[in-house]
Amino acid sequence: MKSIFTIFAIGFLTFFLIAQVNAGNAMKHTSEAMEHAGQALAHGEDGQAKILKEHAEQSLKHALEAENAHANSHHHMKEGIKHLKEAIKHADMDHPAEGAKHMKEAIEHMQTSTI
Repeated sequence: MKSIFTIFAIGFLTFFLIAQVNAGNAMKHTSEAMEHAGQALAHGEDGQAKILKEHAEQSLKHALEAENAHANSHHHMKEGIKHLKEAIKHADMDHPAEGAKHMKEAIEHMQTSTI
């Protein structure tokens, strides 16, 4: 029984550490998008269309990467929540094996949401 708690503790620690890395990656792209957007604005106000375009394209590239990171995370977390609710429902019906199946799915989706 003690080893089960150790496994869960390690699993959740790993989950939260990976989540920090993923959040950092999305934040990095958001930061890059904002930096290039600011530079595009400044060059546009100075009448430099070519440089505005270059920075706007870089901003768009990073904004799309940030959007993808957030969307993927959101989708998998929603799926994880759905399986957690199903696991609880099956536990209430005294169906532990079916509940465990949903818990495995929930864990997989929550872990994937951090990648």
